[in-house]
Amino acid sequence: MSVADEPGPLLPGDGEDLLLRELFVAHPDALLLVDDGGRVVRANPAASRLLGYTLAELQGLGVDDLVPVSQRQHHGSLRRSYARIPRVRPMGTQLELAALRKDGQEVMVEIALSPVAGLQGPHVLASVRDVHDYPRVQQVIQRAQYSEHLAQLGRLAVDARDPQQVLDQVSASAATVLKADSAVLYLLDGDLLAFRVASGAGLMPGLAPGASIPNRTDTLPGQVARQGSAVSIPELRSQSRWAVPQAYVDAGLSAALAVPLSDRGRVIGVFIVAARQALRFGDDELHFVESLCNLLATCLQRAQSEDALKHAQRLETVGQLTGGIAHDFNNLLTIIQGSLQVLQDLPVLAADAQGQQLLASATRAARRGADLTAKLLAFSRRQVLQPDALDIGAMLHSLAEMLRRTLDKRIHIEVDVAADCPAVLADPGQLDAALLNIAINARDAMLEGGTLRFAAARVDRLPQALRAELDEPSGSSDGHVAIAIADTGTGMTEAVKRRAFEPFFTTKEAGRGTGLGLSTVYGFVKQSKGALALDSRVGAGTTITLYLPRPQNTDTPLDSDAAAEAALPEGLRVLLVEDDADVRGVVGAFLDSLGCRSRAFASGEQALLALGDGADFDLLLSDIALGAGMRGLQLAAAAQRQLPQLAVLLMSGYSAELLRADREAPAGWELLRKPFTRDELAAAISKLMAARDGAA
Repeated sequence: MSVADEPGPLLPGDGEDLLLRELFVAHPDALLLVDDGGRVVRANPAASRLLGYTLAELQGLGVDDLVPVSQRQHHGSLRRSYARIPRVRPMGTQLELAALRKDGQEVMVEIALSPVAGLQGPHVLASVRDVHDYPRVQQVIQRAQYSEHLAQLGRLAVDARDPQQVLDQVSASAATVLKADSAVLYLLDGDLLAFRVASGAGLMPGLAPGASIPNRTDTLPGQVARQGSAVSIPELRSQSRWAVPQAYVDAGLSAALAVPLSDRGRVIGVFIVAARQALRFGDDELHFVESLCNLLATCLQRAQSEDALKHAQRLETVGQLTGGIAHDFNNLLTIIQGSLQVLQDLPVLAADAQGQQLLASATRAARRGADLTAKLLAFSRRQVLQPDALDIGAMLHSLAEMLRRTLDKRIHIEVDVAADCPAVLADPGQLDAALLNIAINARDAMLEGGTLRFAAARVDRLPQALRAELDEPSGSSDGHVAIAIADTGTGMTEAVKRRAFEPFFTTKEAGRGTGLGLSTVYGFVKQSKGALALDSRVGAGTTITLYLPRPQNTDTPLDSDAAAEAALPEGLRVLLVEDDADVRGVVGAFLDSLGCRSRAFASGEQALLALGDGADFDLLLSDIALGAGMRGLQLAAAAQRQLPQLAVLLMSGYSAELLRADREAPAGWELLRKPFTRDELAAAISKLMAARDGAA
């Protein structure tokens, strides 16, 4: 619009200053000259562009009509207040102002006000600026758009069942949001030797989905994968670290961002975004692409785990079934074993040789039943660890004898235990299972035969890396035993070694392995406060070394049942709570034979009533489940509130309950797994009472 198109003079009267008129028209901010009635007297072209009205439409329009309806009453009050005390108000002194365009769209603005003297009546010159014109505001808006796209992709990643849909959408979104000319996702093959194009937008010739490029450091994906960090390239042609593909040159691409995809610290792919405009990408764009890569990595992890999770769910179902069966079996075996022990002590059978023989046979069968339930619980991974001092030499020789009878005769088995090798502190069943697991893996790596060697020796100081892993002081005496299992099999590649202890990772063909073997070994060793080392080379075999702690007090071990019974206080007062009547009867008989004075109850509620005024118990012996009523943990907590010196011994035939109690129970409580013998009960009570008396 030219100056001649302006309707009416800028100022009333004659002698208009042409320079002021030109400045008013040329000013980049919207200018509105408003009279004391709140009407627009004059507006400049910038105001017309900002508000969507012609200059003629603006002249005479009330300024309240240029404010959103919801704000008009408040705006009118502010305008009248300003009219009473007019003053210069610069921009930025009032936040969250909005102007209403003719088309109904709201525009966030900042406004400066200046009283104008020398006119007919009070006038105010309002200078209005669209805050979107500020670079910092544009940056905020851009970041908000990035966040919105990430949120949309996150929802897609959660809902989509096909991961390829997410991969394709991420590439398309990156190209659209970043105004990029190309966005390509490369994923590393399993052998780490090549990249595969998994998805892309604006793909260059030769980069169709499924295409492969070598994993070399003279390529951008290879360079990024090797260094494991993002690369921002302002101008592709000016760099010399890797060769620019001819397709990029032909397409005129100038700037690029390349970001690695990582899965638990391991690079699995690279995402590259490129544009024809040089210097196109800044920190915000880099952070956006890094967030996309994190989202992609999570999506790929889920996709890779779904089949394994389905298998794990089947195992979980079997585990729940076996755990429940084991619970019922353990209660039955407690009754059977306990009854047999009581029968053995009856005078009427003491001289009956045939009766004693039958009782011994039944006892052995019950013990085998207990071993069977222990194996079921170990399979279902619902067994609380019960570490003990173990003769590792005897264990390794026993395992070797068993393996010689069962493994391929072409596999030669050796055992080498140092003469001064001390005992190890570990759960015997879990350690045996761990060693067997490693031995089976070794067998599978020696299909044509070879040597399987077990070795054990005292270790006074762990290797530096393992010491740091266990957070041990560098100068401390670690006190471990190293148990090494070595084979002369095929060995592992570096890629396999990195993933050897991951759950569900296996190199065996379908149906021959779950991928849970070494991961459970790793978990057992960690739970036992030990460490694990793996040494393997392709064609040279594998050695796995378990570093397990030594018992701290081995000078005076409590290795006899008689010692356990002798340590029991005379006339110990026991509150027995067990919902199974038969189990309650057997345990009561055990306590009686141990010289204890007990009162038995079927529920926690009944037991609490017995803890009223004058109650005088030394020990609470309670089952954890207790049917439909109060749980054993709740009962123990309530009982100790009434009798703070009360010792607590909890028992259960369901190891999931023992595991939970092991996490939730205070340190001073003890746990006893069913089925147990009278001597095992005596040992548990003795240990508990000795700890209580020592603390007192």
